[in-house]
Amino acid sequence: MKSMIKFSNKLAVEMLRPCPYVRCFHRCLATSISSSSQVQAPLNFLSGKRCDPSENIGNFDLKYPATDETLRQVPSSGERDVNEAVSQAREGFRSWSKLSGFERGNVLKRAANIMRERLEELAQTEVLDTGKPIWEARCDVQGCADTVDYYGGLAARISGEFLPLSNGCFSYTVREPLGVVGGIGAWNYPLQMASWKSSPALACGNTFVFKPSPLTPLTAVMLGEVYKEAGLPDGCYNIIQGETKTGQLLTTHPNIAKMSFTGSVPTGSKIMEACAKDIKHVTLELGGKSPCIIFEDCNLDNAVTGAMLANFLTQGQVCSNGTRVFVHKSIMGPFLAQLVERTKRMKIGDPYLEDTTVGATISKQQFDIVMRYIELAKKEGATVMCGGERVTVDPHLRGYFVSPCILVNCEDHMTVVREEVFGSVMSILTFDSEEEVIRRANDSELGLAGGIFTSNLQRAYRVASALEAGSLYINNYNVYPVGVPFGGYKKSGLGRENGPDTLDYYTQVKSVYVEMGDVEAPF
Repeated sequence: MKSMIKFSNKLAVEMLRPCPYVRCFHRCLATSISSSSQVQAPLNFLSGKRCDPSENIGNFDLKYPATDETLRQVPSSGERDVNEAVSQAREGFRSWSKLSGFERGNVLKRAANIMRERLEELAQTEVLDTGKPIWEARCDVQGCADTVDYYGGLAARISGEFLPLSNGCFSYTVREPLGVVGGIGAWNYPLQMASWKSSPALACGNTFVFKPSPLTPLTAVMLGEVYKEAGLPDGCYNIIQGETKTGQLLTTHPNIAKMSFTGSVPTGSKIMEACAKDIKHVTLELGGKSPCIIFEDCNLDNAVTGAMLANFLTQGQVCSNGTRVFVHKSIMGPFLAQLVERTKRMKIGDPYLEDTTVGATISKQQFDIVMRYIELAKKEGATVMCGGERVTVDPHLRGYFVSPCILVNCEDHMTVVREEVFGSVMSILTFDSEEEVIRRANDSELGLAGGIFTSNLQRAYRVASALEAGSLYINNYNVYPVGVPFGGYKKSGLGRENGPDTLDYYTQVKSVYVEMGDVEAPF
C-alpha cells in the first residue's frame, strides 16, 4: 500500500501542464476507450470464450464514471444462461478436480505472470470501470496478480492428515473441493473481487461462475481470457453479466455448492438466507464502520497519513475504511491542522492523469447518497472543516467528483458516525482514555477493520486484543499484503479471503478409518 503514495515523475508532470493539447488528448482518449474491444466485445464468458446471452431479460448502462458517458448497454443474463454457465462449470469440474494441486498451481502461476505482462491494459480498463486514479488501479492489478500467484503456490500444499490409532489401525483425512462455486462482486475493486474469489476456489479444484457488479463488468472478463491463455480448461471460469435477478438465479441454483459475496449487509443477509435453504457453503465480506484510533503518543505525520489512507482511497469507496477517527483530545489541534492542510492539497481530476489523487464517484446514485449523509451530518450538529462538495474539474469530465470531506464536532449517535457512507467522508471524534475509546470503538454492529496509532507497543497489543474486528492495523491502515487473511466480525461477514485460511472455506474434509484387524462386535 505504501507504493500507492508515489505519484508522477517529472516528465509526466511536464507533459500534463495545462495546454490546448491536453483537453484534445482527453477527448481522444475517451473516444478510444469507449470504442475499445474491452467495451464493445461480448461480456459474458462461457466455455473459454466471450459470448452474448442467449436470452435478454433486460439491459443496463455501462458508464465511465469520470464523464458519466454511457459507453454501451449490456444485456443481463437470464435463467438459460445461468444454467449453461453452471453446466459448463460442472463439466469442467470433472477434469480440473482430478489434477494434482501442483498442476493446478502451475496454471495459476502462469496466469499471474500474464496479468503482470498486461498490467497497463488491465489498469487502464479498471479506471474505465471504476473512475479511480490510474496509479491506484496499477497497484490493484499488481496485488491481484500476487494473489493469484500466491494461491498457485499453495495449491500443491493442500492435503489432509494421518492419525495412527491402536492395534495398527489408522485414520486419514482428505481435503476435497466443493464443486461449482458462485461469486458475486462489488464495484469498488472489480478485478480484485474476481481474483480473490476465483484463485483460491480454482487452487482447491473447484470451478467458478462469477457475476460482476453491473457497474463494473469489464476486467473480470479479461481475467477469464488470462486464465484461458494460462491453460485453464474451458468451463472452469465463467462470467455472467446481470443485475439483481441474475444474482438471484445464481445464488439459488441447485448445482451451486458455495456462494462468495462481497457487498452490503442487507444483500449479504438475503444471500445467506437463500443459501440456507439448500445448505450451501457461504463466504460473506460485507460492510464496515471501522474505528481509527489516534493516541497522544503517536507519530503525528504517520497518523495523519494513516487517517487519509483510511478514508480517501478509491474516493472513499472502501469497505474497510476507518471512517470513525478517534483522536486523543491533547493532540486534536495539531492533528486536525495538518490533516486539513494535506487533504486540501489532494488533486481532484482526470483519473488517467498520473498526479490525480481523487477520481470520480462511481455513479450519480452513490454521489447522492454521499451528499445526503453530509447534509444530514450538518443538520445533526457536525461541522465541515473542508470538502464535501461536488467539484467540476474539466468541462469534458461531467462525472460526479466530490472533494474529500472532514467532519468535526461529531458524536457517536450521529447517523454519519453509525452508518456506512461509502464515500470520502471522515468523521473525527475525540476521546480521553484508552478504556473509553475501546468501548466506543466496539459500539457498532459491524466489525470489519480498525486502526491504532501509538508508539507504545504494549498499548497497541492491548487495544488490538480488545477491538472487535477481523482486520486490524497498527501504525498503518488499509494494507493488504498477500497471505494476510481479510474478513470481519459481527455483521461484517463470515469467512476469510486473501490468506491460507481461505482454502478451508473452499474445501470439505473427508475422514477415512482403516481397520487392520478383525471386526469386533457384541453380536
